[in-house]
Amino acid sequence: MNRMAKKERVVAAIKKQEVDRIPFSMWYHLPHVDQDPVQLAEMQIEQAHNYDLDFIKLMPYGNYSAHDYGLSVTFYCTETQPAFERKFAIEDVKEWTELEPLPGCFGSHGKQVQLAQQIKKQLKGEEIPFVQTIFSPLTTAKKLAGPRVFEDMRSHPEYLHQALAAITETTINFVKLNIEAGVAGFFFATQCATTDFVTEAEYDEFGAAYDLKVINAFKDITYFNIAHIHGDNTMFKKVADYPVNCINWHDRWALPNMAEARKISDKCFLGGINEKWLSQAKPEEIRDHIKEGVLAAGRNGLMITPGCVAELSTPAINFYAARTAIEGL
Repeated sequence: MNRMAKKERVVAAIKKQEVDRIPFSMWYHLPHVDQDPVQLAEMQIEQAHNYDLDFIKLMPYGNYSAHDYGLSVTFYCTETQPAFERKFAIEDVKEWTELEPLPGCFGSHGKQVQLAQQIKKQLKGEEIPFVQTIFSPLTTAKKLAGPRVFEDMRSHPEYLHQALAAITETTINFVKLNIEAGVAGFFFATQCATTDFVTEAEYDEFGAAYDLKVINAFKDITYFNIAHIHGDNTMFKKVADYPVNCINWHDRWALPNMAEARKISDKCFLGGINEKWLSQAKPEEIRDHIKEGVLAAGRNGLMITPGCVAELSTPAINFYAARTAIEGL
């Protein structure tokens, strides 16, 4: 089979068509540069070239969607310590009613729009698809308040609905600006679609209802849209049925595994690498690890990626080993 261009390879995988080789990507936080969109774009493009990635998942710091609503964040600005919440924004249940929709270019959101713009500018016409990371509205609410969000949800559901509506509008405003910036799609991450936090009925009301409003804002415009299902004990089928064309989850350590997931969904899967294990793995073990994932999922409709953000302690040689392992599978 003739060698494919990166975009061509990604699109073929999304459509479950034959590929010259399985698309590959990986991602991890870059906390020493992620407050500067220009430098973050430079480093992400450098990663893409060094590891021959088939697409770039933009890597804003994990709390950007909550920072603009009053979450206090400590920025360590080192290579080993990601930004972390210092003080939650919601300390009284009535404060949920104070949240209002924000422009998509406001504050930390605006920096991430700049990141997308910089990636497009610095690629200089090179066709590497790049996707923006966005969070489900309930996930952003959890980042704002911590675990109390679920207590407030049950004690004052009307307050949470008001806040989630505002967060949803902000997220959609952000989505629109990223589409203008040229993203291929979105990495839509939900960290709350798990029975560890809520019942399925609660997620339908406070999670899925708002998730779908966000996804509907881009599903027919961008071609590379991923649902990331974070955590254990997840509502996999519910999120897998969202109108996206790709699914990413912790397939190597959380249920379902790739083979079980194939019975649930025919969408393109992103995964196959245990991101926790990879940080400690020996390079010579990685090919067999990835091969197991390919055999479970099938070669078509698959991209080899971590199940979530890779550990910062992962040695570069293991990323190279993962990329090399794709050849011939």
